[in-house]
Amino acid sequence: MKQNFKSIIYSCLSAALVLSGSLAFAGNEDRAGQAGATELLINPWTRSSGWGGINIANVMGLESQFNNVAGLAFTKKTDISYSYTDWLKGSDVKINTVGLGQRVGETGVLALSIMSLSFGDIEVTTGDNPEGGIGTFAPQFFNIGVSYAKSFSNSIYGGMTIRLISQSSADVKSQGVAFDAGIQYVTGWNETKDDLRFGISLKNVGTPMRYTGDGLSFRGNPPVYTDYQQTIQSRTERFELPSLISIGASYDYRPIENHRLTFVASFTSNSFTYDQYGVGLEYSFKNLVALRGGYVMEKDMGNEDKLTALSGLNAGASVDVPLGKGGKKLGIDYSYRATDFFDGSHGIGLRLVL
Repeated sequence: MKQNFKSIIYSCLSAALVLSGSLAFAGNEDRAGQAGATELLINPWTRSSGWGGINIANVMGLESQFNNVAGLAFTKKTDISYSYTDWLKGSDVKINTVGLGQRVGETGVLALSIMSLSFGDIEVTTGDNPEGGIGTFAPQFFNIGVSYAKSFSNSIYGGMTIRLISQSSADVKSQGVAFDAGIQYVTGWNETKDDLRFGISLKNVGTPMRYTGDGLSFRGNPPVYTDYQQTIQSRTERFELPSLISIGASYDYRPIENHRLTFVASFTSNSFTYDQYGVGLEYSFKNLVALRGGYVMEKDMGNEDKLTALSGLNAGASVDVPLGKGGKKLGIDYSYRATDFFDGSHGIGLRLVL
């Protein structure tokens, strides 16, 4: 059975490598703006967003649900995390994310996370009241991710996520389902240290979504002349999910004892926008204090034709406080994502590792 698992994961790794090569320049800028549910592209976790979410190869624990779900397999026992993000500060968009990861058996890990976006209170406007003053409404976007990851050997780790997507306001809603899959490979090229890692992540593959609800209907006269009105329902166009594939690598360099430098690089092929390249660096002291930063590049990043408000710069810091013996610890994380508009995005998170 173990050999069968290894054969399956090796086949998946080979297929993913071929697919990533075929998609290496597949970012279709002509389709930019045609995908929906773009909140799936926002990294809600503080630790990994500190270097732009480019740690595809070495992300571990519950935060792996966003970058590369294969990293979930490194959860030793229980991982409880909460993250708050003030997204594009000044836009009044807040992101709250909570999750739980739990090891099941010797090699498997199950995880559940909930990400919620709130947009504050928005004025209701109509044709008769274009200035508002008749009340407010509050859209609610959230997604629920259920993941399973497994270590197939000391070198190969894989996982999958099923994500339920919901977008709603007072009288309009849309729902969908997305799937993520990922693989991490620890080379073991160094006989004493596993310093070199590779990762591949496929995300947001799912069925198209469509908006429905009473908010898309109105009272009006039918096409033929009559003296009565009826409810007329507007049809909405379906929209695709922002699917993508990412490949990454990381290398740990330890110049002296208790000090570590980690170099990461990644490439992301987006189906509905420009491709992205990222590089990052993290410094860690005794795995208790860490400083990190990253830069994510894409076409037209420096001019007015750019498709993102983000400038590409990311930075973050983490402090892990041991809770007695046995590896238990409390982690506090902070991240900042610079923007050309608004006042950047700030995130703070708490992690409890048991």
